[in-house]
Amino acid sequence: MSERDDIDFDFFDEPPTQEAPPRRRGGDRPSGRAPRPPMRPPAGFTPLLRLVGLVAFAILIIVLLVFWAQSCRSDSKHDAYADYMDEMGQVARDSTQVGRQLNTILTTPGIRQAQLQNRLDGLAQQQEQDVARAREIVPPGPLREEHRSAVAALEERVVGLRRLQDAFQQTASQTDRDEAGELLATQMRRFVASDVMWEDLFRVPSVATLQQEDISGVRVPESVFLTTPDLATARAMAPVFDRIHGASTGGTPTGTHGNGIVQTRALPTGQVLKTGEDNTVVATADLAFEVTVENSGDSQEVRVQVRLTVQQSPRPIEKQATIDLINAGERKTVVFRNLGQIVQFAQKTNVVVEVDAVPGEKNTANNKSTYPVIFTLTPP
Repeated sequence: MSERDDIDFDFFDEPPTQEAPPRRRGGDRPSGRAPRPPMRPPAGFTPLLRLVGLVAFAILIIVLLVFWAQSCRSDSKHDAYADYMDEMGQVARDSTQVGRQLNTILTTPGIRQAQLQNRLDGLAQQQEQDVARAREIVPPGPLREEHRSAVAALEERVVGLRRLQDAFQQTASQTDRDEAGELLATQMRRFVASDVMWEDLFRVPSVATLQQEDISGVRVPESVFLTTPDLATARAMAPVFDRIHGASTGGTPTGTHGNGIVQTRALPTGQVLKTGEDNTVVATADLAFEVTVENSGDSQEVRVQVRLTVQQSPRPIEKQATIDLINAGERKTVVFRNLGQIVQFAQKTNVVVEVDAVPGEKNTANNKSTYPVIFTLTPP
């Protein structure tokens, strides 16, 4: 090897070239401090938050669904009770109307035996239809027992009408009026019993059930069949027998007949009006007049008409009422309400009360009373 081969080329043994460190910017951290890593939730915490949120949302949905279901159930429950009472109300009104027709028949002057029998048969058939309708109505569960009682009350009215029809047939040739009156009154008491059954076994417990079930705004219907309770007594039915028996045989009214006015009071004060002097009456919003009528004869009177007139200008106030039945020597009152507007103040006018004459009445001197009245807005 030549001497050139022993030459060392030191420049090949220099260390590798290194890049100069980058310049530090104003915002860079000082040399020797590592940058702070970004804040991150612990591993697995984010899915947990999402799960909790989903669970809370699900609970909210369930709660809302429960409230909605309860609301729907409450509305449905209310509608069930309301629909039931509406249906029973229709039956109750029809049955009450049958009772009013019976009252009219028994207090109609001059009705004959054959007419009475036909009318009673028609009313019984109508009441039987009410029973059939009531049986088809399905009550809410808690009202099953009350519903059975309502149907039983309607059935009792059918029995009463049929037996009353038979009783009038049996007494057609009866001569003992007291015995006939008692037989007829016995059948009339069935209607009293039916009214008690409807009220005590249907209406009152139904109202209590509605309160227990927290049902409001639903009205339980009333049903009063016998509008004149006096007809359930032998004292009242014996004269009914006389009148129908007399009409059937073509008889004319016998005995003493007549009614008279006993007194008239201004309500609500209770002031008794006098015919011979001026009466100062406070015209309150609820002003009414109560008239007492007495049967001054010895015979039962029916369908007695009573009239009241307030003689004011330009238009008088006129009212009329009917006393269905009044026995001999008995007193009954009628009250005239909702008089309308009193327009004549501080000057004298007249309040006139009249009771119509009845068949066979001869003395009518006490059938009319005239009271001088001065209306005022404030007490004297």
